[in-house]
Amino acid sequence: MKSIQHQADFCVVGGGLAGLCAAVAAARRGAKTVLMQDRPVLGGNASSEIRMWVCGAHGKNNKETGLVEEIHLENLYRNNYPTYSIWDSILYEKARFQTNLTLLLNCSCTDAAMDGKRIVSIKGWQGTAETWHTVEAKLFADCSGDSILAPLTGASFRVGREAASEFNEDIEPAVADRKTMGMSCLIQARETDTPQPFVAPAWANVYASDADLPNRHHLIEGWQNFWWLELGGEFDSIHDTELLRDELLKLAFGVWDHIKNRGDHKAANWVLDWVGFLPGKRESRRYEGDHILTQNDVRAEGRFDDLVAYGGWSMDDHHPAGIRHPGAPTIFHPAPSPFGVPYRCLYSKDIENLFFAGRNISVTHAAMSSTRVMATCATLGQAVGTAAAIATAKGLTPRGVYQKELRTLQEALMDDDAYLPWRKRTVPPLSAGARLTAAAGDPEPLRNGVDRPVGDAFNGWKGACGQWVEYRFAKPAALTEARLVFDSDLNRQRKNMIAFYPREMPAFAVPPVMVKAFRLEAEVNGAWKTVARVDHNYQRLARVSISEIASAVRFIPEATWGAPEVTVFAFDVR
Repeated sequence: MKSIQHQADFCVVGGGLAGLCAAVAAARRGAKTVLMQDRPVLGGNASSEIRMWVCGAHGKNNKETGLVEEIHLENLYRNNYPTYSIWDSILYEKARFQTNLTLLLNCSCTDAAMDGKRIVSIKGWQGTAETWHTVEAKLFADCSGDSILAPLTGASFRVGREAASEFNEDIEPAVADRKTMGMSCLIQARETDTPQPFVAPAWANVYASDADLPNRHHLIEGWQNFWWLELGGEFDSIHDTELLRDELLKLAFGVWDHIKNRGDHKAANWVLDWVGFLPGKRESRRYEGDHILTQNDVRAEGRFDDLVAYGGWSMDDHHPAGIRHPGAPTIFHPAPSPFGVPYRCLYSKDIENLFFAGRNISVTHAAMSSTRVMATCATLGQAVGTAAAIATAKGLTPRGVYQKELRTLQEALMDDDAYLPWRKRTVPPLSAGARLTAAAGDPEPLRNGVDRPVGDAFNGWKGACGQWVEYRFAKPAALTEARLVFDSDLNRQRKNMIAFYPREMPAFAVPPVMVKAFRLEAEVNGAWKTVARVDHNYQRLARVSISEIASAVRFIPEATWGAPEVTVFAFDVR
């Protein structure tokens, strides 16, 4: 057996999208970070082991940006015939090759050492290498979903549904209970050009007719991914996971047997390609923070002074009995999109150096039924990682960031293209004080501090390739960086991956509206010169280093990925 000691500023437990974004955000902003993940891959419910789509806020132009959009765009660029191995590799490389970040895969957190109400270190077992890893850090984040650090540290947490009277929530039961939403083992299939028989295992459930699957649509069409293959909400969603996995496999193979052999489901040429053996969980422990987000907070749009992320999924409350409930498997209670999530929901009320992000944040069961979806969880993770970097630099606790550096946190998030509803990013003084002109159109929205369309406000500039946007300064200025935000089509409908593989499947690709090539020119001593050129951009947020003393600077787009017109939402220089 080996033992390895790690010293860090920030340690994240759990490598789903929330934990991944927390770790990457902190490391990019200078905090020495360790990410401990108990699985061989990253992504949690979005990984190849579970294969749930990344869902988020409903509505026009409400798609989440920041790190989660960066990951999505990387996937569209590289994963043209979408396979989970490529998706896994994209998540892996974001952590594995990030400066300041140590990645520990296959490492399960087993213990925590405490000094009063402060975590000193955690310990994890890496079975693949027969190695104990001990991580000492100033700050910790639990993004494990099941909140493993709660029982190890004594942090306050909740399980199950609150009584309706506790927070005046009308979608909760009259009496509190420990029931949760269940878990699912998903299935995937592939279409071939010949009939494919299927022989069910003897232990599979039998669903003799459609009447045995009431209210469960089970044709292979549209956006079907069999999310309703669900059990466990009436059990212990942590300690009964192995038992429930066995029952879910009986369910999954039984449903496929029904589709193939018990009625015409137009699946003759389809073959079962994959079955998940790791259940995807929806709910277990939820921490208590300085604020508990409720159904009423959600419906009031969450316009908190300390909002650092947002949701916008319906309050999607699955029945605890899952497949054993004959009625609708879930109720989509309405929720506004977007609604704000406050920073005070992202750190423990009683463990002074503990953050959390993901489905385990400080929310009621009702609010969690919306905030649990993964695009929302990713933005929560980015908020936590950014806060951890600020806390590291300033010597603060998580609560201290709220008390002393809240605006710093919000500005940092918006600068990294993590959209915050009802907030405006502060434009750098050099850009704000310059004269802004363009070869055509009105460029002024490029420095209004809102980097996407909102309602009827476009908040951007449109032009043709070859046309320019210019900042001219009152006197020559030292330039260090240009920051640009391009159009990534926030209304695109494609999921991050697919659920089934038809014979004819459209390829994934970078959105045609994305700017592909551009250059920056600076006027130096009265003459224009090219100071930077990017020929193969496919990301929404672009930062370009410049080192010039210039009287003016121009952005000149040269090509898109197919659209006839260029759209830009921000152009700053500093």
